[in-house]
Amino acid sequence: MFGYVAPENAHLYMKDDVLYKALYCGICKSIGGTCGQVSRLSLTYDVAFLSAIAHNIVGRDVTVKKSHCVIHPVTKRPIAARDELSDALADVNVILAYHKLLDDVYDDNKGKLRSLILKGGYKRAKKRHPEIDEIVKTNYEKLFGLEKSNCAVLDRVCDAFAVMLKDISASILKEYRTEYTDKLFYNVGKWIYLIDALDDYDKDIKKNDYNVLRLSYSAESAAILLKDHSEDMFFTFDVIFREIADCLKNVKFHFNTDLIANILLRGLPAKTDEVIGRIDKCSKNSIK
Repeated sequence: MFGYVAPENAHLYMKDDVLYKALYCGICKSIGGTCGQVSRLSLTYDVAFLSAIAHNIVGRDVTVKKSHCVIHPVTKRPIAARDELSDALADVNVILAYHKLLDDVYDDNKGKLRSLILKGGYKRAKKRHPEIDEIVKTNYEKLFGLEKSNCAVLDRVCDAFAVMLKDISASILKEYRTEYTDKLFYNVGKWIYLIDALDDYDKDIKKNDYNVLRLSYSAESAAILLKDHSEDMFFTFDVIFREIADCLKNVKFHFNTDLIANILLRGLPAKTDEVIGRIDKCSKNSIK
C-alpha cells in the first residue's frame, strides 16, 4: 500500500491513538524479528490499520507493554506484543513493499537499490507465505499489463489492486472471512488506487507515466480534472465510502471499533479532502 490509510487525528480518542501507534511499533518489531532489521525501513502505517482490524475480527486481544526500540532507545514506548497475526502482517508489509519497488522500477526505473536491500527479507516472507506473494505478484502483473496497454477503463484497472487487498485479507482472516470482509477490503483497495492516481496526476503527466484518471478524462492537470469532472470524482469516492460504511455494519467485531471506524469513516474521507485541497492550493499558487 502507499501510506494513505490513517486515522483522522482531530476525532481520534487518546486510547485509540496509543493503540494505533503501539500496533505500528508492534509490526515494526515483527518485521525485525521475521525479515531482518533492514526490512523495517519498508514499514507503513497502512499495516497498523490491517493489524487493528484483523485482531478485532479474529478476536485476538492485543497486549501492549512499554519497552525500548531501535529508534527510541532511551524512552520506553507502548508497543504491541508480537503474535501470529502481527508476524503474518509483517510478511505482508515486506511482500507488498518489495513488489511496489519493482513497480517503481517498471514505471520510471527507480527503486532498484532499495529492492536489492529488501530482497533478503522478501525471500523470508515469501517462504513463509507463498500464497500471499502469489496474490500480490499475480495482481501486480495484471496491473502492469493494463498499464502497458494504456487501459482507460477505471473500474477494470482499480479492480486489480482491489482484488489484491481483498485476497490478502482473506488469507489473513482465514475462517473469519465473510462476504462483507471481502467487500470491505475490496473497496479500501479501490480507494487506495484511486487516491494515489489523483495525488500523482500532475507528476504522471510531467513524466508521461501511466495514470488511469488521465486516460479516462483527458484533463490537462489535476486542477482541471476536479473542475470539469468533479461530479464524477465525488460520486466515485462517495460510492466507495458508502460501501465501506455498509460493510462495517455487517462485519462481526469482537472488541471496541472506535479506531477502525475512525480510520475508515473519517480517515479516508479526510485524506481525500487533503489531496483535493493540495491540488487546489497548487492551482491557486500557479495562477499568482
